[in-house]
Amino acid sequence: MSEAAFIQRALALAAPGIGGTGDNPSVGCVLVKDGVVIGAAATAPGGRPHAEQQALQNLDARGATAYVTLEPCAQRSSGEASCTDLLIQSGVTRVVIAARDPHPFAAGAGIERLRAAGVEVEVGLMEAEARAQNAGFFAKWDRAS
Repeated sequence: MSEAAFIQRALALAAPGIGGTGDNPSVGCVLVKDGVVIGAAATAPGGRPHAEQQALQNLDARGATAYVTLEPCAQRSSGEASCTDLLIQSGVTRVVIAARDPHPFAAGAGIERLRAAGVEVEVGLMEAEARAQNAGFFAKWDRAS
């Protein structure tokens, strides 16, 4: 599968959750290792757990690439480990992000922390589609930032 196909799969995972994740956006995450999908999830109903947290559960993601529809959170209101921290701790070596997250709990901090930890980060693959999918979330937080 191509990189775009993995992001498309993440978008497809997130689509059913639109409008059902509370204040959180509906995010999709697909983990790929050696060309094989090893984990995939979307934000749970009500907004928690986050997609990355669920996709990483009970698997060895060392050396994998994570394809996510939105920049991973860099902090959480619950005080739990952020998705950025979970990705770093898992040993993921690359993260492909469709769209930057304008929310103050991310807003570039997730990307910066991933890179500072030595994780390769690419941003913008299928950004328009990701922004359209969570248009209400972006409308709210783009104005606030």
